[in-house]
Amino acid sequence: MGILGDINHHIVQRFNTELEELRNHVLTMGGLVEHQLDGALTALTTGDGEGGEAVARDDYRINAMEVAIDERCARLIALRQPAATDMRLVLTVSKTIADLERIGDEAKRVALMAVHITEDGGDFAQREASRLGLMGVSVKRQLHGALDALARMDAEAALAVIRDDGAIDREHEEVQRRVLGQMAAEPANIDRLMGICWAARALERIGDHAKNIAEYVVYLVYGKDIRHTHPPGAGGHDPGALEYKA
Repeated sequence: MGILGDINHHIVQRFNTELEELRNHVLTMGGLVEHQLDGALTALTTGDGEGGEAVARDDYRINAMEVAIDERCARLIALRQPAATDMRLVLTVSKTIADLERIGDEAKRVALMAVHITEDGGDFAQREASRLGLMGVSVKRQLHGALDALARMDAEAALAVIRDDGAIDREHEEVQRRVLGQMAAEPANIDRLMGICWAARALERIGDHAKNIAEYVVYLVYGKDIRHTHPPGAGGHDPGALEYKA
C-alpha cells in the first residue's frame, strides 16, 4: 500500500470512528431526554411536586450535552470537510440535538406544571393531569420511534413516526376542549386549569420535535428534505415513500 496509502487508510478509519462517536453521543443525549420526559410525566400524573422540581433541576445536563455535541460537529466540519452522506450525518446530528434540547425544555415545563397542579388544584385538574398520562404514552412512543429510526438509520420507520403525529395533535385538541369547557364551572381555578392546557401544549410540541427528528432521518438516508410536505397518510397530496428517495 505504501506510506501514503497507510496514512490515508488511517485518516479514513479515524474519520469513520469520529462519525460513529458523534452518532453515539446524540443517541446518549436522546436517552437522557427520554428519561427526563418520563420523569416529568410521572410527576404530573402522580402529583409529585418534588419529583417535578428534580426533573426541572436536571435540565442543565441536556443543555450541556447540546453545546458539547455542537462543538464536535463544528470541529468535524472544520477539520474533515465531510461530503455527501458524511456531511448529511453531521447536519442531521446538529439539527437533532437542537430539537432534543427543545424537548428537554418542554419536559421541564411539564415537570413544573406538576408542582403547580399539586397545590390544591381541584378534582378536575387532578383527574385531567392523570389523563395527560395517556397523551404522554403517545408522545413517548413518538420520541422513542424517532430516536430508534436514527439509531438504525431506518427511513421507513421514520416515515411511520411522521404519519403518527396527527394522533398526538388530536389528543391535544381534546384536552383543550375539555379544560376550556370546565373553566366556566370553575372560574376560581382558571390558573391551574390553564396549567393543564400548557402541559398538553408542551406534550404536543414534543411530538412535533420528534417528528422533526424523523424527518432528519429521511434526509440522512435519502438526501431529501421533506419538511413542509405531506407525507403518506398525513392528508393532502400523497407522494408515496419512494418519492423521498434520491
